[in-house]
Amino acid sequence: MATECTLVAVPLDHAAPDAGTVDLFVRKFPAEGVAEGQLWLIAGGPGESGASFYPFIDTLREAAPGFDLLVPDHRGTGFSSRLCPDEEGPASKAGRALADEEWGTCFGSLNEQPGRTKSFTISNAARDLDELLSRLGSGERRYIYGVSYGTQLVLRLLSFGAQTDIDGVILDSLVPLETDTHLDLSHRSAVTDRVGREVLRDCDTRPECRRYFPEAAEQAVRRLLEKENIAELADGNLKYKLSALLDFTETRAMLPNVIAGLQANDPAWLRYATNRLSAKASALMHYPQSESSVPLVSLISRSENNARPNLTVDVIDHEAKDYLFASPLPALLLAGGIPTYERDASFGVLPASIPPSIVLQGTLDPKTPYHGADEHVAKLKASGDIVLVPIDRAPHFILMTAPSEFKRLAQEFLRKH
Repeated sequence: MATECTLVAVPLDHAAPDAGTVDLFVRKFPAEGVAEGQLWLIAGGPGESGASFYPFIDTLREAAPGFDLLVPDHRGTGFSSRLCPDEEGPASKAGRALADEEWGTCFGSLNEQPGRTKSFTISNAARDLDELLSRLGSGERRYIYGVSYGTQLVLRLLSFGAQTDIDGVILDSLVPLETDTHLDLSHRSAVTDRVGREVLRDCDTRPECRRYFPEAAEQAVRRLLEKENIAELADGNLKYKLSALLDFTETRAMLPNVIAGLQANDPAWLRYATNRLSAKASALMHYPQSESSVPLVSLISRSENNARPNLTVDVIDHEAKDYLFASPLPALLLAGGIPTYERDASFGVLPASIPPSIVLQGTLDPKTPYHGADEHVAKLKASGDIVLVPIDRAPHFILMTAPSEFKRLAQEFLRKH
């Protein structure tokens, strides 16, 4: 079925409407027949475009039959206005990605135009969404689905009090409370390590997994990390590579084979699992606007989602010393490169009211941890009807990693509300 696309101009800074505009790209996947409503799909990131949903459109159609699917690209992503229009343009060396000297010229322009750079905030992105809902919304039922960073953006929108009525919200992989200083991005390695250890402890309870190790699985990994040649054997930081395997059920299940192989100085299983990860990522990157915007990720992550702006390499290394699983993300938060902006008064503010909402959360999510979502939902209950649904042993992004559960729960929610 044909889709419809449009560009909508909105203020560069909603607090200063005369300061210029940016364009927002929106793609619509029309319902078959007469639409009974709209489902807006809000991507994660913060550097991801709406193209991250395109591989799952069939699943979303089954989850929301009779609904128009509307997919915006956040400001700074996809076909919307970019932070570095020349370097992230389709005619640049690497297309929407940055390559070679483009890094220097891009970051240089961001420093030369700090006012423009500092307008690419979560709050302005939330105001963008409010504008799109107002301008492109129909008179029918209207729902919003957000994933990961998209849940933060949707809640920021609701904290402003959206101009357009919203009948319900589906939150997939809910971020922790913004004010939680122990689950922000600077603590991602701790979050990942906690989930990784839970996976290893589960291995100890299952004979088919336990047979790989003469000792507890955690101890097996600890001994593995102490091997003198492990960096060479793993072709990099093993803690990072083990952490990445937690993102998908398929690759997570390969952990016993990976660990046992490395114990025998054979990295074949690690290579195979890493290749499977790459294949999964490639399957999601078919579109010219798929490439994540590194400048936007850096800007928003460092400005709003880093509770420790004075983080240092020494602190990161000290904390990671006792981890079995670790993330490279904290190192990307270190100061430098481009300007950051000050959090505005909306940071950490919970919505006064929310429409009926459901949260779909994997119990083994290594990015937005289940206990963080549980605490967030407990606070949001004062604002309205919201239910947390645990997806047993699922990782991040339920639409992608547990599609059958997603379809069933989304259908039930849309029928009920």
